[in-house]
Amino acid sequence: MTVSVYSVVVDCPDASALADFYSAVTGLERTTDRPDWVVIGGTQQGGWRIAFQQTDKYLPPRWPDPNAPQQFHLDLLVDDIEAAETMVLKLGARRLRGSGEDFRVYADPVGHPFCLVWQQSATA
Repeated sequence: MTVSVYSVVVDCPDASALADFYSAVTGLERTTDRPDWVVIGGTQQGGWRIAFQQTDKYLPPRWPDPNAPQQFHLDLLVDDIEAAETMVLKLGARRLRGSGEDFRVYADPVGHPFCLVWQQSATA
């Protein structure tokens, strides 16, 4: 038996808008587009995909408040943290408290935390 990840599914108040944000960030194209369910990526684009499921009763997380937990988060690997940060902020993300030697934490336009992760050079 083989088990593999098919989708990461994200609840949100507007599936189309949040799919647009992550499509712009990752470069993954829409592969399914319904009013309450949008998918970016998939087998045509390397195998992994993110699905956005619209919900009328969406409650956003409040980082780092444990009473409104993050629910999930994506770690996105980047090769230029400054350029990536500029892009995600321009697209509607906001910087959150918390970072490490190789990551920074952000919230997408509806509040889901995500991290930009990079490999620092050995000379840095």
